Amino acid sequence: MKPVRHPRSRRRPLTPGRALSHAGAWAYALVLLLPLYYLLVSSFKDNDEIFSDPLGLPSHLSFGKFSTSVHDARLDLAIANSLIVTLGSLVVVLLLAVPASYALARARGRTAVIIERVFALGFLIPTFAALVPTFLLAAQLGLFHTRTFIVLFLPATSLPLAVVLLTQFMRTVPDEVEEAARMDGAGNWTVLLRIYLPMVVPGIVTVLILSFLAYWNEYLYSLVIIGPDQAQRTIQVAVPTLRSTLSTDFGVLSAGTVVTLLPVYVVYGVLQRRMEGALMGGAVKV
Repeated sequence: MKPVRHPRSRRRPLTPGRALSHAGAWAYALVLLLPLYYLLVSSFKDNDEIFSDPLGLPSHLSFGKFSTSVHDARLDLAIANSLIVTLGSLVVVLLLAVPASYALARARGRTAVIIERVFALGFLIPTFAALVPTFLLAAQLGLFHTRTFIVLFLPATSLPLAVVLLTQFMRTVPDEVEEAARMDGAGNWTVLLRIYLPMVVPGIVTVLILSFLAYWNEYLYSLVIIGPDQAQRTIQVAVPTLRSTLSTDFGVLSAGTVVTLLPVYVVYGVLQRRMEGALMGGAVKV
C-alpha cells in the first residue's frame, strides 16, 4: 500500500496589500518593543551613556544597577507585597464573579438582563472618581494604611469585566449537558464545579490575565490607602522612590522598572500558554 502524499501547501503570492499589512505589523511590533529595549539597555548604563547614546548598546554588562535598585527601594519587599495584594484580589474576584456569572447565564427573566446591564455600567465609572469615597470608607473601617483594604477593594474595579466576560462564556455551555447532570441528581454547586468550570477554563484564564495586569500595575489607590510605608507599599509605589529631585541615576531607575515588568511577563506567558492549551485541547466540549 502506497503512502498517501498530501499536496504541498502553496504560498500565497505577496501582493502589494499583503506587503503593506506585513510592514504595518512589523512597524507596530517595533513600536511596542522599542521602549522595552530602551529600558533594558539603560539598566546597564550610567547617565552620561543614556543621554549621549540612548539606543546604543552599553559599554559593559554589569548587574550592579539592579542590585542597587532592589536595595535602595526595597523592591524585594515591595514585590512580596504586590504578590500578596494581587493574588488575594484574584481569589476574591473569582469567588464573586464565577457564581454571579453562573446565575446570570442560567437566568432567563428580565431581571437577569437588568442585573447584567448594571454590571456593564461599571465600565463607565472612572477609577479616580471613587477615590474620595474609598478613602473615607477605609478610614471608617479602620483599614487605612493596610493591604487588607486594597485586597478587598481592587476586585470591585474588575468585577464588571469579569462578570460580563464569564457570563458570555458560560452561555456557550449546552443546556443538554446540564440537564443530564440534573437527571443524575446533581445540585447547583455540583453543576457549577463539575460541569461549567471545566468548560469555561479559557474565560477564567482570560479574566486572570486581565485582572492580574490591572492589580499589579495599580498605583493610585495603593499610594493613597497604603501610603509610603516601606513594610506594606507595593512595587508600583516603591519604584518612583528611586527618583530624586536633586540627582537621579536613570540607570538604577530603569533597572527598577525592568524588575517590575519581569513578573508580569512571566505570569502572562504561563497563563497564555495554558489558555491556548485549553482551547486546542477542547476545553469546551459539546
